Amino acid sequence: MDRHGFQSWLDRYVAAWKSYDEADIKSLFSDDCVYRYSPDPAEPAVYQGRDAIAQSWLENKDEPNTYDAKYEPLAVDGDTFVANGVTRYFNADGSQRDEFYNVYVCRFNEEGECATFTEYWMQNRKFRKAWRDELVRKAKAGEIE
Repeated sequence: MDRHGFQSWLDRYVAAWKSYDEADIKSLFSDDCVYRYSPDPAEPAVYQGRDAIAQSWLENKDEPNTYDAKYEPLAVDGDTFVANGVTRYFNADGSQRDEFYNVYVCRFNEEGECATFTEYWMQNRKFRKAWRDELVRKAKAGEIE
């Protein structure tokens, strides 16, 4: 795996997410890959193995055409590859409803399969503020406790 190969893997990752094709998802990861949606060691969303990773993706599908993403290599150090990028989510009318900045830390085996994947993410401040404001509005209106 090199920087160019990593970009190809990232592009296949986005394509697999958009298609939710099980074989395409599984082709990205090693049989024993450890996949973390968060770097927090207490986070329960850790999946081991391509079958568990694919199952996680398929059980938590986003609606078609409601998201897009672009990730690019940021750094390479030995077998550790770091990417950054942005993920955007859209409403049915096409307006943007959310945005996240992502950093992925990946390690690959000799076959070019991802053997460890850890995601770091941060919500765009504008969308985070809008989410908080709506939550406060609902609380004040008695819609939530």
